[in-house]
Amino acid sequence: MTTAAVPNTALRAARNARRMSQDDLARALRDAGCSSATKRLVQRWESGRTTNPRPSHARALEEVMRLPIETLGFGAVSTGRSLSGGNSGHEVDSSIGAVPAERHPGDATPQAAGPFSGVWLSTYEFYSSGRDKTFTSSHYVVLLQHGDRLTVRSLPNSAPSVMQMDLTVDGHIVTGTWSENTAPKGYYKGAKYHGAIQMLSELTHTRLAGKWLGYGKNFEINSGPWELVLQDRSTSKATIEVFDRPPQVDR
Repeated sequence: MTTAAVPNTALRAARNARRMSQDDLARALRDAGCSSATKRLVQRWESGRTTNPRPSHARALEEVMRLPIETLGFGAVSTGRSLSGGNSGHEVDSSIGAVPAERHPGDATPQAAGPFSGVWLSTYEFYSSGRDKTFTSSHYVVLLQHGDRLTVRSLPNSAPSVMQMDLTVDGHIVTGTWSENTAPKGYYKGAKYHGAIQMLSELTHTRLAGKWLGYGKNFEINSGPWELVLQDRSTSKATIEVFDRPPQVDR
């Protein structure tokens, strides 16, 4: 008996967030060393017909998307980072009976709230000691939820810098890390900054607010407010194109 394929909306959303066509993704995977990647393969992944990419494909997907394979709609896939011989290297097609991962009675159940996936407006404040002034930085971002894990990536045209977060949600508490590559021609000349963040989710799951921590140039730890406000729950290509622009923030 065959089972109906479930579309891989997480991979499609991640691809759309980068404004890539299926051809673009296949080309990027080939550039990353996955010579067998084709548009047809990407279509099989996104349609849900192929549910378990071979390790070489999984590694290339992680490199191109800058996301763990588990957040791209495939579940736990061996990529070679922790390869223990359980995968023969063949991709599994859902139409021939893929076997779900075994769960044990003692396994903890993630306390995932949500839904959180969508396009959000990210805004944070930071103090510049060199300019003796507090600044506000804003990006439109795509947030994707996979269980209790949230990945946040800024849209490429929403700001000169590139920002990302990797978060875990436990009820209404969101904790994780952030990083930002500043604009090459900006004040910080392409420097990369990173740190920790913790936020609380409103009951409607339309706003996350909290504080970031990060290091300064004299080994001090800085902090400031950070919030994400939901703009649209869709992560379709059309929606992302609407928000792939600098935010007009009235604050």
